[in-house]
Amino acid sequence: MIALIVACEIGFWVLLVAGLFARYVLKWRRVSAALLVAVPIVDLVLLAATAIDLRGGAEATLGHGLAAVYLAVTVVFGHRMIRWADVRFAHRFAGGPAPVKGPRTGREHAARERRAWFEHLLAYVLGAALLGVFTLIGGGLDRTAALWGVMGTWSLVLAIDFLISFSYTIMPRKS
Repeated sequence: MIALIVACEIGFWVLLVAGLFARYVLKWRRVSAALLVAVPIVDLVLLAATAIDLRGGAEATLGHGLAAVYLAVTVVFGHRMIRWADVRFAHRFAGGPAPVKGPRTGREHAARERRAWFEHLLAYVLGAALLGVFTLIGGGLDRTAALWGVMGTWSLVLAIDFLISFSYTIMPRKS
């Protein structure tokens, strides 16, 4: 399962870069559109493979839990990653404007950090929901308890992210 997650991550970036390369360097709009539309299909492949594996009686592993984390993170943050890459490709290859850096100090920076934490929380909730679905598909909690092992580490990461993100509200960075 870990190999499939790695393959999906690689597939995400390969399709994204290929789509942007086709758009900005080769000027192939239709090919670019097809490649960029295929980016979320990678997530559907991982979702289907995980569900089929668990439904087929496979022993639930940490890899299945990581699949839920990967899917949740790409659903919540994937659009931002695509937009980030698109702006840079447009600037580098099509004379687009330079990427605008976000605020690094003050209230604007604190607000951006809080928004990012809430997006992280959304990914966390979505990941837990996917784990719940995988638990149902896999035959119940007694058969799929290993899936939930990722939530302990992810909860710690979410708590640390909260402390860091909201610390800027209390103590904003100085210019």
